[in-house]
Amino acid sequence: MFDTIILLTGSRDQQLALSELLRAHNAALAFRCAVSLQDLEAIERDVLGRSRLLAFTTGVVVPAAILQALGYGAYNFHPGPPDYPGWAPAHFAMYDGTKRFGATAHAMETRVDCGAIVGVEPFDIPQGVDVRGLEQMAFVRLAYLFWRMSRDLACQAGPLPALGTGWSGTKSTRQMYAALCDMPADIDRSEMARRIHAFHDDFRGIPLTVNLHGTRFQLMRAEAAVGEPMTVEAPALALAS
Repeated sequence: MFDTIILLTGSRDQQLALSELLRAHNAALAFRCAVSLQDLEAIERDVLGRSRLLAFTTGVVVPAAILQALGYGAYNFHPGPPDYPGWAPAHFAMYDGTKRFGATAHAMETRVDCGAIVGVEPFDIPQGVDVRGLEQMAFVRLAYLFWRMSRDLACQAGPLPALGTGWSGTKSTRQMYAALCDMPADIDRSEMARRIHAFHDDFRGIPLTVNLHGTRFQLMRAEAAVGEPMTVEAPALALAS
């Protein structure tokens, strides 16, 4: 019997907000919350068999054994559109100069970002937005998508219907991200500008660097005059540790 939802999120605050939303549709639901893989692995097998797992903006990869033990499926809320599966989708979209972005909900499978798509929220990228702004916009759309689907997630024990929309594009990885942040000394000026525009924010502790004569330097934002914003178009160099 479907009676429990497991919330796998990046923070406890998110869990509180999401659980209150779901409980408003189904007051009988019990909730188990997890932030880490260890939290997930601590959940009893009999609970998994009565549960549906909902993952929301988390970097935790759910093991196949847990996915198979869930009695009522698992759904992931991905902060990117179906054509940007994988890691740091906003950064890769910014690098590509795409004009459209979005948020996606999909059934979870053993491989990341490949399950049936059950919800999409697309939007146009405003001119002049930076990568942090794009991430924030995607998060707002993702929260709206969760709200829009919350009744079905809380009340419908059967699988949610697939939209017929398929995944496309290259599935990005941490290794791909790090490779683009490691710039060669002879990098083309326009290519360097693209990378600074997309990857300047040290996402997950991966900075932009450039190798000059065997020494690695980290690109930093140039200091602006008092009262003026800093820009990423004029980076400074610092010796990387």
